[in-house]
Amino acid sequence: MNKKHIAILGSTGSIGTQTLNVIRRHPDLFEAEVLVAGSNAELLIKQALEFQPNMVVIADKSKYGTVCDALNSTDIKVFAGEESVCDIVEMDCVDIVMAAIVGFAGLKPTLNAIRAKKTIALANKETMVVAGEIVTAEARKNGVAILPVDSEHSAIFQTLQGEFHNKIDKILLTASGGPLFGRKREQIENVTLAEVLKHPNWNMGRKVTIDSASLMNKGLEVIEAKWLFGVGVDKIDVLVHPQSIVHSMVQFEDGSIKAQIGTPTMETPIQYALSYPIRIESHIPRFSFWEHPELTFFRPDTETFRCLPLAYKAIERGGNIPCVMNAANEVAVQRFIDGKLRFTDIAGFVENAISRATYIASPTLDELLECDTETRKNCNNI
Repeated sequence: MNKKHIAILGSTGSIGTQTLNVIRRHPDLFEAEVLVAGSNAELLIKQALEFQPNMVVIADKSKYGTVCDALNSTDIKVFAGEESVCDIVEMDCVDIVMAAIVGFAGLKPTLNAIRAKKTIALANKETMVVAGEIVTAEARKNGVAILPVDSEHSAIFQTLQGEFHNKIDKILLTASGGPLFGRKREQIENVTLAEVLKHPNWNMGRKVTIDSASLMNKGLEVIEAKWLFGVGVDKIDVLVHPQSIVHSMVQFEDGSIKAQIGTPTMETPIQYALSYPIRIESHIPRFSFWEHPELTFFRPDTETFRCLPLAYKAIERGGNIPCVMNAANEVAVQRFIDGKLRFTDIAGFVENAISRATYIASPTLDELLECDTETRKNCNNI
């Protein structure tokens, strides 16, 4: 396998740092060509000094001088601003773009990378949630592969290898249930941020961990799966699987089910996306059935965790509604982090934003960008 040059959008986040772990272990196969961070200049500088990329971008322009001064003695080129993030993915020196910027901010650079015909390792589910139809159309038009990095979508992708000619009967999307699994609404009304962030299985950023606890993350993944694998949401079921060992499954029309099983770590799907279609050696401890004799599955509690059915309704209605839902959820999550909204009020906050939104059946990209801005403005005025 020829060495692949990687641009990591969101290098200081959870997925970004784990991507660098993979590169660190396989320097003969991968090279960090571009590192992009939002505002964490300190960690970006540390990463740049270790990996010596061709270029770095700090989206927060106020941190540009800090990064420049720290890297002044190197040959690393330094850029700043969201425009630079969008421009840098088009560079000829980049083979794969790891799209790991959290939230709506990842959409524009991902689309730019697709139009520049770069292979996309997609860890930003909001890109598909907000503009799945546009993104998949651009990928087809430009002959670009979108390789899923989410553990669940990577699992589905892996189980479909050699099966693309066979009809999918069901996608069985697993969910850990998060730190609040098994509790009823009255038991979580006053849950704290610290409690919500104690995920039992996965090490993720705050936003994704909170979404996991509310099951909004699984709702976003249902929408992402619809676009990635070209199936209706009526063919996507969610199963709560607290052990996070079965990462997802596909049932075919003959009733057979294929599953991808393994130790819960994001480095496995990250590495698979980077090395695809070849599997390479991994240091991850091998899963032992003897040590995990019981794997359990439950129906999601959609009365307590209302974000999941809300996501199903949003994609069934379609148009700009998933965009509204995503924007409102990002605002709600930040309010919860800031102590201005109870955890149990997140779903109602999002539902209220959807009810007040102007429906657009077939939005353009510009209309989606405007819709996102308008939704955030309206939500912040509540």
